[in-house]
Amino acid sequence: MRNLVKYVGIGLLVMGLAACDNSDTTTSAQAASAESNATGQPISLLDGKVTFSLPADMTDQSGKLGTQANNMHVYSDATGQKAVIVILGDDTTESLDVLANRLQEQQRNRDPQLQVVSNKSLTVKGHDMHQLDSIISAKGQTAWSSVVLSKVDNKLLTLQVTLPADNQQKAQTAAENIINTVVIK
Repeated sequence: MRNLVKYVGIGLLVMGLAACDNSDTTTSAQAASAESNATGQPISLLDGKVTFSLPADMTDQSGKLGTQANNMHVYSDATGQKAVIVILGDDTTESLDVLANRLQEQQRNRDPQLQVVSNKSLTVKGHDMHQLDSIISAKGQTAWSSVVLSKVDNKLLTLQVTLPADNQQKAQTAAENIINTVVIK
């Protein structure tokens, strides 16, 4: 669980840095292109046990992190404002709802402005998951975060989608488009 907290903390750091970025480099044409490519490129991890699709503008940034671990994969767009982080954690016997509630509590302790939108169990393509959706504000910028917890071979799988939340509905839809493509074998 300690590793989960560390990696989610890294994800929140990435999200916070993206929210603090005051550059306005995305044009409406780029935004429209990114939206139309919501499921543009297939990603396969853990020898095909976990697959999902990402927008075409997101690329693998895993090797660019100084704290890179073999079980962490990071994908982001050119601006760093959109990111997907996938972490395969340690073996766990705790239920997904207990882990999600603990994660929510830890996020709230780090960010008193955290707005939890939903904390729910779901089944995607026959596999049990737990999803925690939240909005974080920093320096006038908002970021949407969807954290999905699941298990692969009794190991905790964490997938965090972070997007700019200037338009909350658009960010939520984009995150759901990614989450709905997740397949765990």
